[in-house]
Amino acid sequence: QVQLVESGGGLVQAGGSLRLSCAASGRTINNYSAGWFRQAPGKEREFVAASQASGATTYYADSVKGRFTISKDNAKNTVYLEMNSLKPEDTAVYYCAALLILGKVVTATDGYRYWGQGTQVTVSS
Repeated sequence: QVQLVESGGGLVQAGGSLRLSCAASGRTINNYSAGWFRQAPGKEREFVAASQASGATTYYADSVKGRFTISKDNAKNTVYLEMNSLKPEDTAVYYCAALLILGKVVTATDGYRYWGQGTQVTVSS
């Protein structure tokens, strides 16, 4: 079993930055693909960013490409999401997810086995 705990959310003005962290415990996540998703009120959970287990390959939703960066520090057993140039439409609960798989970037919501509890990000205009 893998437990994931997100942190780093908060309230920020449009144009600002936040760095989300996702600390994993229970297993080392060296061989786990990791992803970030978000869910705004009244909307479906949507894909934001994902990383291959090694961190060598990443993939982003078009809405965040060029502004967000996912990184995976296997030594610290932690996944990060650096968010820059934040917009009010980025407001959502952000979740990290992990799946034991090598060599693939997983972008589907139902493709992940382990999920964190989420952290709120609010961007004011």
